[in-house]
Amino acid sequence: MDKLKVWDGFIRSFHWLLVIAIATLYFSAEEGMLELHFVAGFFTLALLLTRLIWGVIGSKTAKLAALIHSPLAAIKSFKLGDTKPGHGAAGSYMVIAFFILILTQLISGLMTTDDILTDGPLVQYVSSNIVEWAGWVHHRNFDLLFYAIILHISAIVIYRLKGKKLVKAMITGKADAEQMNEYSSVTKAPWAAFVIFVVLLIVLMTTWGAEPLSYLFS
Repeated sequence: MDKLKVWDGFIRSFHWLLVIAIATLYFSAEEGMLELHFVAGFFTLALLLTRLIWGVIGSKTAKLAALIHSPLAAIKSFKLGDTKPGHGAAGSYMVIAFFILILTQLISGLMTTDDILTDGPLVQYVSSNIVEWAGWVHHRNFDLLFYAIILHISAIVIYRLKGKKLVKAMITGKADAEQMNEYSSVTKAPWAAFVIFVVLLIVLMTTWGAEPLSYLFS
């Protein structure tokens, strides 16, 4: 069976690194490991910012514009499936929701404090009312993110029962060409994305992340 490469190396790396990052953020928050929590947060911020940039300059299936579909298209996609490579119309809504929820989680986290030792890097620039509000958002938004993850996993299972191997495609980068109406290349070399990610990560870790990193490895 012919295969079509639908996901470039960065998109696949982004997906699985994000899974690890969110798990680390949850674990570190539950265990009170705030230094690790902040470091994981800065890592996730660099990852998400790179994904958004790659969504403008990257592969065809990575484009943010490819995520825009009408509600009717999303319903049709869920019922009948998709023939275009990349995220289907229904899946695109899930991706957009994840972008919004994760970005909300990260931005609110930058303005939170434990009122003892650890402050987010933006706490000093905002009022105490905003800090309190950001803390409330940070906790409540994670509940929404958790429900979104459950919905995402459920959708993957449903699609698998319909014969579409989404997880395998996100690992190998390839999907069955027979299920697609696109046969030309839809991906590009991901090296620019990895360079952008490394640069952003270095900037964040040597500025906002310098203090929690020093505590983490001391």
